[in-house]
Amino acid sequence: MKVYKIACIPGDGIGQEVVPAGEEVLRVLAEVQGSFKFDFETFMWGGDWYRKHGEMMPADGLSHLRDKDAILFGSAGDPHIPDHITLWGLRLKICQGFDQYANVRPTRILPGIDAPLKRCKVEDLDWVIVRENSEGEYAGVGGRVHQGHPIEIATDVSVLTRVGVERVIRYAFKLAQSRPKKHLTVVTKSNAQRHAMVMWDEIALQVSKEFPDVKWDKELVDAMTARMVNRPATLDTVVATNLHGDILTDLAAALAGSLGIAPTGNIDPERRYPSMFEPIHGSAFDIMGKGLANPIGTFWSCVMMLEHLGEAKAAAVLMKAIEKVTANKALHTGDLGGTAMTKDVTRAVCEMIKTK
Repeated sequence: MKVYKIACIPGDGIGQEVVPAGEEVLRVLAEVQGSFKFDFETFMWGGDWYRKHGEMMPADGLSHLRDKDAILFGSAGDPHIPDHITLWGLRLKICQGFDQYANVRPTRILPGIDAPLKRCKVEDLDWVIVRENSEGEYAGVGGRVHQGHPIEIATDVSVLTRVGVERVIRYAFKLAQSRPKKHLTVVTKSNAQRHAMVMWDEIALQVSKEFPDVKWDKELVDAMTARMVNRPATLDTVVATNLHGDILTDLAAALAGSLGIAPTGNIDPERRYPSMFEPIHGSAFDIMGKGLANPIGTFWSCVMMLEHLGEAKAAAVLMKAIEKVTANKALHTGDLGGTAMTKDVTRAVCEMIKTK
């Protein structure tokens, strides 16, 4: 029997509630499938670890994760610790340390979800957004000088490399090629950012010649926000830089009904290192410990993890269970306008899996 070694990092806030819920669902799924099982190891890194040790994760933390098949992550963020410390000290340390250069976020309107685009048919909003995840605007290059003085200077330098752009755009073309519409939209801002984004456009054109069966177009990022709202059916697969993708994927999740249901995968396509899967919602300290968190984003992230591990059948079973549960408005949590608790949704998904 195949045993998958999974690192669980609940992180901060409601991550400490939804990651255990994800473990519970995966254990039930493995029992029902019978062809594999999971070996979970939990690492309690995050804000509490920082208060004790002065760092978000140990200096040798990556070595503890390197032999895992995948990582299930909760959230990073603590109201008592600056956000740049929580993000760069944990999540981005893992993403960059393991060169998880493709951040992949599927978005669609699940059954029973009351999405805000009232004129949009369910089938019109079915996207996958690929966000470059290793450089760009979040490369971490920059600094501050003359702090506290009127002449203080702060810089954040966006860094795009040919190899970084080429590999993420090629990944996006391959993904688009595997989907029914075979259509890719390349998001840019080359009208104003006349160096790096012009190179981005040039590389997109070069890579496109390798995929003659994929239709593609180009959209300025500001126009893209309007297109997502007004013409959702014209989109399918999307690729964008780190910052642009970060913003657009949150908009996409909101258009699909809630950030609480949205998943993401931080993927190393070459499989040199474990990939990391997480819901896109934040740590939500205002509801922490109250059992109100929506675990659907974590469960959908588990679907992505199963697909990455090659367990397509199990992934389909879990996704169907999720859809059956979201279709029942009595099982909607507060972010979806309901009153269900985390445990209610988790129990319902487990029962759906057991009934196949």
